[in-house]
Amino acid sequence: MKAYNINNYGVPDKVLHLIDVEKPEPKDTKVLIRVLATTINDYDWCLTTGKPRAYRLFFGIFRPRRKLKIPGMEVAGIVEQAGNEVTKFKVGDAVYGDISDFGFGSFAEFVCIDEKALTRKSDSMSFEEATSIPHAAMLALQGLRDVGQIKDNQKVLINGGGGGVGSFALQLAKLYNAEVTGVDTGEKLKAMEAQGFDNVLDYKKVDFTKSDQRYDLILDCKTNRSLWKFLKVLMPEGRYISIGGKTGKLLQMLYMAPLLKLFSKKRLHLVALKANKDLDYINQLYEENKISCVIDGPYTFDRIPWAIQRFGDGLHTGKIVISVN
Repeated sequence: MKAYNINNYGVPDKVLHLIDVEKPEPKDTKVLIRVLATTINDYDWCLTTGKPRAYRLFFGIFRPRRKLKIPGMEVAGIVEQAGNEVTKFKVGDAVYGDISDFGFGSFAEFVCIDEKALTRKSDSMSFEEATSIPHAAMLALQGLRDVGQIKDNQKVLINGGGGGVGSFALQLAKLYNAEVTGVDTGEKLKAMEAQGFDNVLDYKKVDFTKSDQRYDLILDCKTNRSLWKFLKVLMPEGRYISIGGKTGKLLQMLYMAPLLKLFSKKRLHLVALKANKDLDYINQLYEENKISCVIDGPYTFDRIPWAIQRFGDGLHTGKIVISVN
């Protein structure tokens, strides 16, 4: 089978190589998936470039570890084979999921993964739509509902609103009749207006942390600025939720969060993602036409290195999707 292999850190089109590798055999509770669609995520950018350097503690100090040689963490496809202990699926089932809790490897024509990493795809959902959902939608849902405890008619700000998480977060917040402000820049702004953001701010022109506007809930998809600035624009009992970002800012938040409780009712939280936790709920919302998928692409399999660079440059709107077969 064809798969993308990475041996060194660097520019995506220099270090990612499409090679022939042996197709894996599923054993025990694993299934072999014929990959029809996959996505580009922050993990793929960090693994390919080795940046931020702190991530190399997990990926490998000098080069990616062997088990990470084929990147890719979201998949949608067809079950081709099943191990002898598989109970959830049979050959021919259409499935999708965030496979990162059990391994990686969706930048390939086939991937072998534990059945627990997958859920059955709705017939009304395309493979490209399905693969765009698990990671971004779960971050948005767990950030807003589970951690942020969103309530009706709140004022919500989404920093980095033009990406995959931002597009789902907007739609989920609107289920609570929230007034949603999105922050981003470039071509994303027009797309965000079309998606239904109540307010759209270009961070290159407007510093929302210096505004008189206050927010009940901030979902930060970037975490690249001083947290003190965010605290200034939170309501007295507001919540700031980070889904990840620059290592230094995340460490700052971990230190600040317990101290903040001593003198304020404002709260800082970091989402500890539970992969695929509420996909059934998201599927229900999709079936009821309450959410839709905002896709950048889909692009062809041979453009994965280019698509990773596009992600790293922040040029994508919604979720970058790759059609594999």
